[in-house]
Amino acid sequence: MSSVAVVTDSTADLPADLVRSRGVTVVPLTVTLEGKEYLDGVDITADEFYTRLHGANGPVATTSQPAPARFQEVYRQLLQDHDEVISLHISEKLSGTYAAAVQGAELAGAGDRVRVVDSAMVSMPLGLMVLAATEVAAGGSAGEVVERLEALRREVTVFFMVSTLEYLRRGGRIGGARALLGSMLDIKPILELREGVIEPLERVRTYPRAVATLADHAAEAAGGWGDAVVFIAHADKTEVAAGLAESLTPQLRSAPIVTDVGPVIGCHSGPGAIGIAFHQPLA
Repeated sequence: MSSVAVVTDSTADLPADLVRSRGVTVVPLTVTLEGKEYLDGVDITADEFYTRLHGANGPVATTSQPAPARFQEVYRQLLQDHDEVISLHISEKLSGTYAAAVQGAELAGAGDRVRVVDSAMVSMPLGLMVLAATEVAAGGSAGEVVERLEALRREVTVFFMVSTLEYLRRGGRIGGARALLGSMLDIKPILELREGVIEPLERVRTYPRAVATLADHAAEAAGGWGDAVVFIAHADKTEVAAGLAESLTPQLRSAPIVTDVGPVIGCHSGPGAIGIAFHQPLA
């Protein structure tokens, strides 16, 4: 067993098999839909969420971060079997989860045995950072994990597109993409996550062209690096995501990771969103 435990939250959108095989502890956020609360990925799956969202009446679903006491409990339990804990979370500019984790670490009274890290990311790039953390933690110290995460935060690239900006607007997570509201017509925006904030990158005219543009960016990077680690996430677009992965696989040594955008992130992206995150392979 690794002496360093890795914790994240459900906005990492990691596939369940990777969570199990890498020994990651995932603390779920909460999504409220039609007046009822659900733990993200525990009480409601992505498929169930999008089915419900399509048919929901009234206000759009909302989200909330875990309580500090939940993190306190997780840290205390993990420190019984591990020397240290790395807790890596969604950008503090997008959620209060990081702040809750910091408070939880203080409540646990473990001092510097628990290191809480702001990924400045969410969904696919956060998932990539978590996986990298598990690789370093398997044979390294918490300090070495943090050092790798700080470098990866600067290296990882993420692009995504949404069918509509309305969900981002309603959730207050629209960032610099606000400038595109009211002028989109049938144009699809390609967005990026820059320093923890959503910013517009470019515009294309159709959904298929937007998906192809995501593939072009990843393929260009992989060609320049000789390979890339790629993570694709989609909101109710299974076939599109599979096609995107298939188009990139011949240029990669390992097939892309493909997963669902979970309920919490889906509240803000809306159905139809798809994104891609990538970085150079670890040395």
